[in-house]
Amino acid sequence: MERIAVIDFETTGLSPGQNARATEIAAVILENGRIVARYQSLMNAGVTVPPFIEQLTGISTRMVRAAPPAAEVMAAVADFVGDTPLLAHNASFDQKFWDAELARIRRTRLQPFACSLLLARRLLPEAPNHKLGTLNTWARLPVTGQAHRAMADAEMAANLTGYLAALLRERHGLRQLSHGLLCRLQKIPAAKVGEALRRERRGA
Repeated sequence: MERIAVIDFETTGLSPGQNARATEIAAVILENGRIVARYQSLMNAGVTVPPFIEQLTGISTRMVRAAPPAAEVMAAVADFVGDTPLLAHNASFDQKFWDAELARIRRTRLQPFACSLLLARRLLPEAPNHKLGTLNTWARLPVTGQAHRAMADAEMAANLTGYLAALLRERHGLRQLSHGLLCRLQKIPAAKVGEALRRERRGA
């Protein structure tokens, strides 16, 4: 599979539309099922971290106030990722923050996002649930660190993506895997995934 950049944000809330800002970002480059490069930084957007977010993530207002400016971090991580296709677990969340924080530095995302949450729902219906931590434990993937910190979660999502790619090859017989295929599969209703995979296999 081509290179994929797996990202994860920690934030002060659920949506930039509700004035939430990013407090931390991590990005890992996944290549042939292996993480080959990493970027992580706290980021100071001049905001206060709500107590329940600090309790969840361990990231405090004091920590972000000591971090580099958000604009500097976003410029650095955007350069690190470049035009590599993107992926996140629950990508609708991370995509909103990626786009909003990029817009603040007058940059625009050019590449699509794939979502390991949507893919897991379609390819792992037997899993207890499709939360990242649950899937990581259920699939016996490596423990990557403290949950709800950006690097640990980005590495978990990358490992899960590698697991899903192996599943597509070994269980479903797909030889040619791509970010585009992942984006197509995540949009297919779960009941029709088997048929779609058979079509992909015939077209391979």
